[in-house]
Amino acid sequence: MNATSLKLGLPKGSLQESTFALLKAAGWEFNVSSRSYYPTCNDPEITAMLARPQEMSRYVERGVMDCAVTGRDWTEENGSDVRVVADLVYAKASRAPVRWVLAVPESSPVRTVKDLEGKTISTEVVNLVRRWLDRNGVRASVEFSHGATEVKTPHLADAIVDVTETGSSLRANQLRIVDVVAESVTVVIANHAAWDDGAKRAKIEALALMLKGALEAKEKALLKMNVRVDALGPILERLPALHSPTVNRLSEEGWVAVETIVETRVTRTLVPELKRLGAEGLIELALNKVIP
Repeated sequence: MNATSLKLGLPKGSLQESTFALLKAAGWEFNVSSRSYYPTCNDPEITAMLARPQEMSRYVERGVMDCAVTGRDWTEENGSDVRVVADLVYAKASRAPVRWVLAVPESSPVRTVKDLEGKTISTEVVNLVRRWLDRNGVRASVEFSHGATEVKTPHLADAIVDVTETGSSLRANQLRIVDVVAESVTVVIANHAAWDDGAKRAKIEALALMLKGALEAKEKALLKMNVRVDALGPILERLPALHSPTVNRLSEEGWVAVETIVETRVTRTLVPELKRLGAEGLIELALNKVIP
């Protein structure tokens, strides 16, 4: 192993597939067999290891890994002394923060956090829940759940705190969300010693930058079109851009080429409108990275 290699931790489990896809879009391709915890990488300066997000921040803190992609929730749950380099807002199924929510059976009398006084709560994030209860001045018993948390209530606990993206699993188990205990996003974290090492810090910063650029590109597209000069004004007024649209004159007199980056969610209404305003030869292109 190269003495300057970056030891990178990657999440094993639900985040693995989406993280590998994001890394590939950013320029780093990882491959791993089903029984291995050591992915290969197309960058010889990176050595990688898979670990559960629940444990990752502890390994980074101890220096077993220089940096890692994990959850902010587990980093805070562990109380790990690490540097958070970047937020990457994506999860298993969506590009949105996940929520740790307090949930109870639909028939439960619990309506607010105050109703938990003297009750029992089952959760995987014991420390997060205890701190949340302390902030609300509530005393309750918090028990660690080893999984299948949604089935612990009502017979094994009065309430649960579980993670959700959409709430569908909770609803399927006839549970009602009472409150949001915490929100979390995926983060890049670094060991303090690695961050203080110039070469490793530069590599970590480059990794974070390209990951953020690849993530930003997922919801954006490049629009290109040809426009008559006399129709340019109304079209420019309608076009969003990171700064301002690029306009270049064409060889044919009276025509210009216009291009800009837009949110993909608006193109279904924007493109027909641009066509009505006089744009021709409209092209929508997917983007791989957007670096502001």
